Amino acid sequence: MSENKLQLSKRQLTGKKLKKLRVDGQIPSVVYGGNNDPILTASPYNITEKVLLSAGYHSPVDLDIAGKPQMALVKNVDIDPVKRTIRNIEFQAVSADEIVEATTPIILINFETSEAHRIGLSTLQVLEEIDVKAKPADLPSGLELDASQLTSIEDRLTIADLKLPKGVELSDKELDPETAIITIYDPAAEAAQREAEAKAAAEAAAAEAAAAAPAEPTTASTEQSATDEQPAKPGTPAE
Repeated sequence: MSENKLQLSKRQLTGKKLKKLRVDGQIPSVVYGGNNDPILTASPYNITEKVLLSAGYHSPVDLDIAGKPQMALVKNVDIDPVKRTIRNIEFQAVSADEIVEATTPIILINFETSEAHRIGLSTLQVLEEIDVKAKPADLPSGLELDASQLTSIEDRLTIADLKLPKGVELSDKELDPETAIITIYDPAAEAAQREAEAKAAAEAAAAEAAAAAPAEPTTASTEQSATDEQPAKPGTPAE
């Protein structure tokens, strides 16, 4: 049995008529897989949203489809790009003994106890999640990655450092175990480098602007020009 439970009702509305369903506070969904044809369903928005936040794409959901129980995984959630509301959900029906694939988040732990943290270094998580396979009841809600032994900027954590629970395997067997998940960097050094680069760019721009500006006449040239332009005094013969 899953901790996530959701009651679905069967629906007849499709296409443009789904707008009315959403206005009424329902989320349209579909349940496919197993030995049955896809089932068109719907459920209350607020309740469904809470279940989705809990289950994500990695934990099974115990569905009640018009009184019929069905275990499923959330395979796709369609989000309105403007309103950021849920428009549609796809559930994949599974059985308790079936090996299924799911996307699991990678959770960094214990970095605050590491030497790297003590000397002011920070982490960059290159890989946020990874695909695993297991029976639905064995699917982990997350894979923890222990960072307590990180000491310097040269250190990193890779896929080989992941501890998989019993019954759980990586979906991609050919994934390089040395693929980085966590790398270390010095935020102070990077900030200083950015400041130096910005200063150098500003100085270069100023020098370029100065080189492009027209040259001003010298004082001697200005005075000579002024003398040349003075009119001759009346009665003074021209030379």
